Amino acid sequence: MNLEAPARANVRSAVDSSILFDVLLPDPKFGPASAEVLRQAIDSGAVIACEVVWAEVRAAFPDDVTFNGSMATLGVEFEPATRDSAILSGRMWKQYRAAKDGPRQHLIPDFMVGAHALLQADRLISRDRGFYRRYFAKLKVSDLSHS
Repeated sequence: MNLEAPARANVRSAVDSSILFDVLLPDPKFGPASAEVLRQAIDSGAVIACEVVWAEVRAAFPDDVTFNGSMATLGVEFEPATRDSAILSGRMWKQYRAAKDGPRQHLIPDFMVGAHALLQADRLISRDRGFYRRYFAKLKVSDLSHS
């Protein structure tokens, strides 16, 4: 009988703020599904968040200690964007701003999250799949219905 824990896959999943808000606040509509997709990501390997996500989620907490404890409990690790991720996000944001296809709904932080996930992780967990797939076509996006 093998008593060893099963080997963990080595998938690096970047997580978007929406998923963390759903789980930590918790959101009655999206919370359970977000918790499940986050649990699956944790079971598959590392879950990372860039500085944009880290800052956005931190703002929802009363203090640093509570925030840091919550992120540690979830198993989400801080990993800042690299220079290449920052350059890619700027290039894609410029493309987005030049497009004449409707009102602007996204800011540079959205592009930072996408570029970080594309270059520093294997996939992104988010509820905004359409946006990321449009501007980061090679990025694997796991969402609540496609985990």
